[in-house]
Amino acid sequence: MEGKSLTPQEVKLQQLKEILPEAFTEGKVDWEKLKPTLGEDINFTKERYVHK
Repeated sequence: MEGKSLTPQEVKLQQLKEILPEAFTEGKVDWEKLKPTLGEDINFTKERYVHK
């Protein structure tokens, strides 16, 4: 790592890669591979509930 600190996002991605290496392609999350790994009840739509 050449003395460079990882960002919190990089740390989480590194941890995810250690736990679920099959969900990564060319070092990036492959969402189509991640879906079956997590199970059928995971919803990957962009809809989100916003409390106002």
